[in-house]
Amino acid sequence: MPMHDWTRVPTFAFTHFHTYFLTTIGTAVTDSLPEGFYAMVEQSLRTMGPDVLTLQSEPPMPCGHWNGTPPDDGGTVATLSPPRVRSSEQAELVAGFRQKRLAIRHTSDDRVVAIVEIVSPGNKAGETEFKRFVGKAVRAVRADVNVLILDPWPPTPRDPNGIHAVIWPKLGGRPYTADADRPLTFVAYEVADEDAGLGPRCYVEPSVVGEPLPEMPLFLKRDRYVSVPLEPTYQAAFANVPAKYREPLEAVAPV
Repeated sequence: MPMHDWTRVPTFAFTHFHTYFLTTIGTAVTDSLPEGFYAMVEQSLRTMGPDVLTLQSEPPMPCGHWNGTPPDDGGTVATLSPPRVRSSEQAELVAGFRQKRLAIRHTSDDRVVAIVEIVSPGNKAGETEFKRFVGKAVRAVRADVNVLILDPWPPTPRDPNGIHAVIWPKLGGRPYTADADRPLTFVAYEVADEDAGLGPRCYVEPSVVGEPLPEMPLFLKRDRYVSVPLEPTYQAAFANVPAKYREPLEAVAPV
């Protein structure tokens, strides 16, 4: 199923889909999480506060292209192989509407180790909400919370190169220029490893309306992630959208 053009339906139709999409992602991720972690759909927090679990990292793997070799652990949990995305970059180490999200917590003290955020129209509708969303993502990564952002909305004057181009420099990354032919953005942020002198890392998959969704990594700690199957979870969520709103979305021929 291709990504749809959600600008063709009312905002409340996407809000309905948004809830189901997070739920289906949560169900899929739960099947892959290693022991000691659990997933919950919950209200987003405007600030992360002390709600963070700092996990001891293994020695980091060299970053590079996908090597095609899955971990030899007999399962799908917390893989060591680099995620298969179009681009990845390491940043320099830098000191220093109530929307739902999917949070991954550790059972030892229930603190957040990772979050999944789906951008909503309201996040881009005004300067205040846009800055709040960007600030929340930046604060999360700086607080050792891994972040996966799914942005199915076209760029606005506030993010002409997509939301990643606004977030990434604030995390110490180089300026990012989006492909004009692939304006939608899926991006995973992996937290810094200060002991190794490594800043955050991003894994970016640009997309476009009419294209199936990619599989994206959701990091639990440095160099440890589970794969999020966005295409089947999107399909499952879309099936719960009322036919009145599915029809105008499905009527658009894939690009």
